[in-house]
Amino acid sequence: MANILLVANLNCDRLLLLNKALRTGGRFHYQDGGRRLGGGGANTGIGLEWAGHKVALVSQLGRDELGDWVLAEAGMQGLDCRRVQRHEGSTSEILLVMTPDGERTIIRPERPRFQLAAPPRWSEWDALYLNTSAEGAVSWALTALPQTLVVAQLAKDDRSRPCHVLLSSHSDMHERTTLPPWEFAQQIAGEALRYFIVTEGEQGARLYRVDGELQVPAVMANVVDTTGAGDVYAAGLIHGLLSGLAIEQAMQEAAIWGAYAVASETSVPGVALQQYLQGAI
Repeated sequence: MANILLVANLNCDRLLLLNKALRTGGRFHYQDGGRRLGGGGANTGIGLEWAGHKVALVSQLGRDELGDWVLAEAGMQGLDCRRVQRHEGSTSEILLVMTPDGERTIIRPERPRFQLAAPPRWSEWDALYLNTSAEGAVSWALTALPQTLVVAQLAKDDRSRPCHVLLSSHSDMHERTTLPPWEFAQQIAGEALRYFIVTEGEQGARLYRVDGELQVPAVMANVVDTTGAGDVYAAGLIHGLLSGLAIEQAMQEAAIWGAYAVASETSVPGVALQQYLQGAI
């Protein structure tokens, strides 16, 4: 299949299960759900690996026991972690505060500075996925665009994200801009942009492009945990595009992957998605 390079976080997620919905000034009981592999690198990469692709990660971890654990867990899932950098600080757990309705709040410390090395030889890669605040990401994207499919998640700020496909969510776009969505996306992604996709939960996802917009419905699911759903959706979209699907069909495939993600109790994709993909290969 395809060679895919992911520039995204590898995390150790610590799950805290609350007894009721969050509200300001409230008091809550929680159950400790333990630690588990997470982060955009794992959430996106594992499904792509299950789909038969070769997936390599570019990320950063501390040089400590927890960082060793994260690397070992990712490697056991078949992900190529040889490009993961180690810094001298510690690897911090990411707190996932989960309410009974499956919605989650993420609490994490500030990440240390992460500087990407020189870009790789893009002729060796079929796709690049960017979900990172690493310095040098713009340079990587610009050099990749002529040769490689570039898919990127919209950053929390308005930093440049050169890409062919830009992804965001309805919540991240709320009151983000007064510009029309396509015009806003072009300012972020540049002239190479082909598609801007905004996921809208149970309403599906909306596609914006130069000739208009359309809605692709969601696949119904029993929502257990929304953690990582956007990353898994991105993985399904990349898989669809690299398999030769048109954008609408690729979004339909991504919706299936996303439905499996929210129905799983894990941050990374659950076994149901693996079974689906094993039947498709």
